[in-house]
Amino acid sequence: MFKFFRSRSSQPVIPDGLTVYAVGDIHGRDDLLRTLLEQIEAREEPPETRRYIFLGDYVDRGPDSRAVIDRLIALSRARNAVFLKGNHEAALLGFLDDARWGPQWAQFGGAETLQSYGVSAPLRDEPDVWEETQAQFREAFPDAHRRFCEALTLSEALGGYFFVHAGVRPGAPLNEQAEDDLLWIRNDFLDDDRPLEKVVVHGHTPHETAYRDHRRLSLDTGAYITGRLTAARLESDSVEIIQAVSPGLDQS
Repeated sequence: MFKFFRSRSSQPVIPDGLTVYAVGDIHGRDDLLRTLLEQIEAREEPPETRRYIFLGDYVDRGPDSRAVIDRLIALSRARNAVFLKGNHEAALLGFLDDARWGPQWAQFGGAETLQSYGVSAPLRDEPDVWEETQAQFREAFPDAHRRFCEALTLSEALGGYFFVHAGVRPGAPLNEQAEDDLLWIRNDFLDDDRPLEKVVVHGHTPHETAYRDHRRLSLDTGAYITGRLTAARLESDSVEIIQAVSPGLDQS
């Protein structure tokens, strides 16, 4: 599925010779990720001019978090790609280090991630039960997957854009943002209308469709529940929205 935003003279610019594909929250939907990457790889620009920027939340809620990370690791070996940390990766890493994260993580999608690695979330919240689950997950979680998650970055600045998972704290310089805000902020960022240093490209808060205004470009369309995974193709001063859509859904 393709949608186009008309370019404007005030539109921020990507440096010449580079095409950026910013990808919204995947949340375990490896089927949609595979389709989206196939669409992108079929585009006509030379692959060496293409840069992927993934906005975080690769895991949780959807059924195939393990397959998503496998696919992203494989992509990183073949293409120029930047992988940002989402709040869900932060929660996963928190559980690997501290079993007390388990009940909270499971409630907002971690149970599905555990299942994708062959581990069942316990039905009880006693500490010893979650410590056993943590031990099982540590055993099942490949070293390559842990290295991938631990290497995730918090932001990427490129041309007139600032790429991040959740958003930024208005009034604070982009190079002085707090990690909690970059991973978790919602209304304080979304409801503010002050201009920012750069246009912020983000996920974290789902909209029915991609959203764009003078401050931000939002690419989280709730793939795990809507069946729509969204990316933006940014080249020079143009913006094009691309979607992978589950079979049987309205393509319009």
